[in-house]
Amino acid sequence: MAGESHRIVVVGAGFGGLEAIHHLKGAAVEITLVDRRNHHIFQPLLYQVATASLSTSEIAWPIRHLMRGRPEVTTLLGEVTGVDATARRVRLKDGAQLAYDTLILATGARHAYFGHDEWEPYAPGLKAIEDATTIRRRILIAFEKAERETDPAVQDALLTFVIVGAGPTGVELAGTIAELARDTLAPDFRRIDTHKARVVLVEAGPRVLAGYPDDLSDYTKQSLESLGVEVVLGAAVTECTADGVIYGGKLLPARTIVWAAGVRASPAAEWLGVPADRNGRIIVEPGLTVPGHPEIFAIGDTVSLAGPDGKPVPGIAPAAKQAGVYVARVIRARLAGDPAPPPFRYKHQGSLAQIGKKRAVIDFGWIKLRGALAWWIWGIAHIYFLISVRSRLSVALSWLWIHTRNQRSARLITQGGDEDESRARSG
Repeated sequence: MAGESHRIVVVGAGFGGLEAIHHLKGAAVEITLVDRRNHHIFQPLLYQVATASLSTSEIAWPIRHLMRGRPEVTTLLGEVTGVDATARRVRLKDGAQLAYDTLILATGARHAYFGHDEWEPYAPGLKAIEDATTIRRRILIAFEKAERETDPAVQDALLTFVIVGAGPTGVELAGTIAELARDTLAPDFRRIDTHKARVVLVEAGPRVLAGYPDDLSDYTKQSLESLGVEVVLGAAVTECTADGVIYGGKLLPARTIVWAAGVRASPAAEWLGVPADRNGRIIVEPGLTVPGHPEIFAIGDTVSLAGPDGKPVPGIAPAAKQAGVYVARVIRARLAGDPAPPPFRYKHQGSLAQIGKKRAVIDFGWIKLRGALAWWIWGIAHIYFLISVRSRLSVALSWLWIHTRNQRSARLITQGGDEDESRARSG
């Protein structure tokens, strides 16, 4: 079988990569799945790990466990550093090389600091489990330090939390941190009043949730403000330091900053030397192949592709999953000698964002929802798309506990504590 099977290398075990593998089941192929982490993350709920609502095990699963019933799939823990498209080989950081007949690049995205990568130690983004646990640690340590601090100015800085960027992630973080301070932590401290914590959401654009209709954007802003979040619009951040952020020419002292303002694609375009947009995403053909390389597919956050409305296909899980299904169909057609399916066409299934307890917004295009009903639909949808029954039950019970008792069970400070923060503050 080894000599007859078509060799496929999939780089990245995100939504797109796993969906492609799932829909290749039963095909005469040998698949090698490479990822630099040993787990798949349900990224839409990553912010809930960062805000102590969920534990890491509730939104992440070992890749090998997911592939245990697929003997034709070999899983490798490794970091890809390049692609030799001529020799059809993928290069790994340890010097190993993987030969392929077809390559699927589903390498995701990383944080973009708009030319200021030096801000990252002070303002971590949220793309991986490590990011979420770092942010959770900084949030919880800030309250602990404030409890012991005697200098009012330092205490105020410790109790000021700044989120840069008012897209869905920024909105969800701001609302949840505000509820964490006002509901969950309030009975736990004796010297500080956690209700006085400041949560500041800074956005360079004119409104929050810029991709949503105006009425849902306005509702979101009003809901955040009712939770105590300070929403600052039309203000670009010009500096992030250990002391705080600068926007509008003024310094806001803050010891906890979270970056949710932008993303940049992986270096896949650089590996191949192909055209990319300003965010580094490969400009793919309508069939999701790399220009000049029909044997290489690129999907998810790795690519730039216009949707039916002319707007770029968003970097969200449903888009990556649809692309994964499409690529699997194309490969199957090629192996069978059948005509290729029509060009990829993204079908937008709706945009959802949680604001706080029983507050969310949903834009299905044909209908818009807000408030408690939208929150219930948001919760049901996210639970449904979790991979395992155990995770669905665990998340459902965690949310039920949070929203009936105002308790978050994942309030653990791990991995570094003061040492980690001192590294960040020293740059």
